[in-house]
Amino acid sequence: MGSFPLEVRFLSCAQSFFNIVSKQIFIIGSGFSSLSAACYLSKKGYNVSVFEKNKNFGGRARQFESAGFTFDMGPSWYWMPDVFERFFNDFGKKVSDLYELKKLNPAYRVVFDKNSQFEIEDNINSIVKLFEKHEKGSGKKLESFMKEAKDNYDLAVTNMLYKMPGLSPLELVNSKTIAKANLFLTNIKKQIEKRFKNHKLRSILQFPVLFLGAKPSNTPAFYNFMNYADFGLGTWQPKNGFFDVVKAMIKVAKENGVKFYNNSNIDKIEVQNGQVYGISINNKIHKCDILISGADYAHTEKLLPKELRQYSDKYWDTRTWSPSSLLFYIGLNKKINNLNHHNLFFDTDFDKHADEIYSNPKWPESPLFYLNITSKTFKHTAPKGYENCFILIPIATDLEDNKVIRNKYFEIVAKRLFSITGYDLKKHIVFKKSYCIKEFKSDYNSFGGNAYGLANTLTQTAFLRPNLKSKKVKKLYFSGQLTVPGPGVPPAVVSGKLVADLIQKNEGSI
Repeated sequence: MGSFPLEVRFLSCAQSFFNIVSKQIFIIGSGFSSLSAACYLSKKGYNVSVFEKNKNFGGRARQFESAGFTFDMGPSWYWMPDVFERFFNDFGKKVSDLYELKKLNPAYRVVFDKNSQFEIEDNINSIVKLFEKHEKGSGKKLESFMKEAKDNYDLAVTNMLYKMPGLSPLELVNSKTIAKANLFLTNIKKQIEKRFKNHKLRSILQFPVLFLGAKPSNTPAFYNFMNYADFGLGTWQPKNGFFDVVKAMIKVAKENGVKFYNNSNIDKIEVQNGQVYGISINNKIHKCDILISGADYAHTEKLLPKELRQYSDKYWDTRTWSPSSLLFYIGLNKKINNLNHHNLFFDTDFDKHADEIYSNPKWPESPLFYLNITSKTFKHTAPKGYENCFILIPIATDLEDNKVIRNKYFEIVAKRLFSITGYDLKKHIVFKKSYCIKEFKSDYNSFGGNAYGLANTLTQTAFLRPNLKSKKVKKLYFSGQLTVPGPGVPPAVVSGKLVADLIQKNEGSI
């Protein structure tokens, strides 16, 4: 996997080194928040080691190769490019120094039926014309909506996101947020339906909040800044997939002295006198001064004695979780000519599927799905003349997951794809692999097999999310999509910076 050499060391050989170094920070997991924290803390002078349970680094953004195809296992939508640029700028680098990035045009296609397919282009003027074509007067309304969305983006992402470690409700209070208080008292669904009548335009505008892991009806209207991330900043693609970002962050981390260990499953967090003492791997204790977990928050706390956990099983059971996913990684021996890189199949009831995820959790009767064809943009991800794609069906967490069910839903998707595009998916498959709730649990210890963490609902925003710092164990910190700022790759990158800043503030200099 990947083209860069992975530095794998034997823990037993390194133990004596760890014992003599002060301010040793261990990080559990190698997803984006962990890599971000590792980079920032090593730059500050701490000795940082990252421990990954799996063979390959990158968390949900791992990558695998098979039969000449290269597949990203998780994230595939490169949005909010300013967050990535800001991260690498903090280390004296630019994105262009580390990986090639291409802006997609069209950004994506939304398929409602065989004769109704919307291509979302890479500029707002074209999108305004598209809206106006389907609903008279909606172009001007979209321009107004996008102006508000940009203003919210500038406030939330550019100014506030990096200053909100979730310690106090006062982090949310300033003159600008007070002026926008009404946007927290209504939701995105109501906001959009008030302005736009065409159900297809409504669906397109509600789609971006799926990145926040919640129903539009449960997401505060302030989060319409995701519409600016979509229409305003555009959709991009790294040349070799999202794993390019993982490799770039690991490169920065190693340049600052971070050490990486794979195949290192944590058995237990060792605590002495109310303070982190170390971690146990294969029944061997490795001492550290500070511990961060970028792994699943609920799972991490189960590595502690019950009395030292901040959150009970009941707490986690009553949270609003983002969806899980049924994924199919597919290699095809024939090109698909009438689809784009990103394709959203909204040829069924959006609200009904959302209810089957959140309100009445069950396998959906007629699911929406997403089809990614990476080889549309970068042909080298598939053999010549072949196509690399994956299909994602969002589903509720903790559903029954077995081979029969997976096959059933593959048949549903293949049949709908054929009826709309005329492409017979099953005839051209040369490689196929599925991934669902079982793997999210086994690979990532993901609560309920969720794919994106806790949803960003009003009652799970900012200081109302699980804390970055344990209140019961000194020197124990957390990062990632279950804490602040929330789900998604850019927020995970920011989460790593927030926890690094908090450690610097609490623990002092090295």
